[in-house]
Amino acid sequence: MSTSPHSHNTLAAVPAARPTIADVARVAGVSKATVSRFLNHRDKLLTKDIATRVEVAIAALAYSPSPMAQALKRGRSRLIGLVVADVTNPFSVAVLRGAEKACQDAGYLLMLFNLGNDSRRESEAIEALTAYQVEGFILNTLGRDAKAAAEAARHGKPVVLVDRRHPGMQADFVSLDNAGAVRLGASHLVEAGYRELLFISEPVKNVSSREEREAAFRAFISESAPAVAGLQGRTFEHTADDPQALDAALRDLRQRAGPRLPGVLSSNAVVTLRVVAAMARLGWQFGTDVGLVGFDDTEWSPYIGPGLSTIAQPTDELGRIAAGCLIERLKGLELPPRQILLSGRLVPRGSSVHAVN
Repeated sequence: MSTSPHSHNTLAAVPAARPTIADVARVAGVSKATVSRFLNHRDKLLTKDIATRVEVAIAALAYSPSPMAQALKRGRSRLIGLVVADVTNPFSVAVLRGAEKACQDAGYLLMLFNLGNDSRRESEAIEALTAYQVEGFILNTLGRDAKAAAEAARHGKPVVLVDRRHPGMQADFVSLDNAGAVRLGASHLVEAGYRELLFISEPVKNVSSREEREAAFRAFISESAPAVAGLQGRTFEHTADDPQALDAALRDLRQRAGPRLPGVLSSNAVVTLRVVAAMARLGWQFGTDVGLVGFDDTEWSPYIGPGLSTIAQPTDELGRIAAGCLIERLKGLELPPRQILLSGRLVPRGSSVHAVN
């Protein structure tokens, strides 16, 4: 079977690299603008002969337009940037899942930037994601980088904050009702008979969720102590690089308690794991030696010791609502910044039930 010179040239022109719109135009013998008209379904503006030549060239080159390039031409990337302080924190991962599902349902893709708990990188994260043409931001960060708020405002893109506020940033805010959740956990310990309580948190200063939880714990002790005989409570800030300090704090807790029952309220799953490790080092048992209620109901909570009592956060819903708020803003909703607080749920297990030997 013979091959026409035109067909031969078409096949010989197939480039080795990913074909571009310029390659299609060259093979079809038309301008890039003509190919663009064809790709944008405006082939009615083209003669049948030219449209056929473009179609044959596209098939021969196996050309497919870049979705990103097409979106940017329309001024829309359909990308949303999510910045998290620590992707190893179960809370952040769970929020990510909820946000991703909501974005997917609305036709958006989520781009993740993990700060690795380095608060100095917050404005860098916003700058980097802006370079990828994200349309807006969901921020679950420490909120310590003052430049981050300015950076987001400079680019004029909508922002939704999850769990942690940013001073000076006017944005929708979606979070657990921290004060209500602390009262839930502390009240449960008191009702179970624990009278010497210790609230353990990562460093509190300038992280709004930690500040709110510590303040709520102090308020609970202050309000409840007059009505509950022997009730006392203290707070303790812990860093990952000093396990001995946590061991000492737990020994001090039991010593202060004397004949009363000592109980711990841990501020998140990261702290809970540290307490679990400290209890193992000390050879103590939950419920028998120290009671515990921890924030975040992780997959492993039921399987440690007698089961860890927790305050479950509606993480999936937090992520979905945050993404929903942002997408509403992207569609043109103009309202003053909204604050949406969701309730936690107590999941009691053996760690908060005192067992007598």
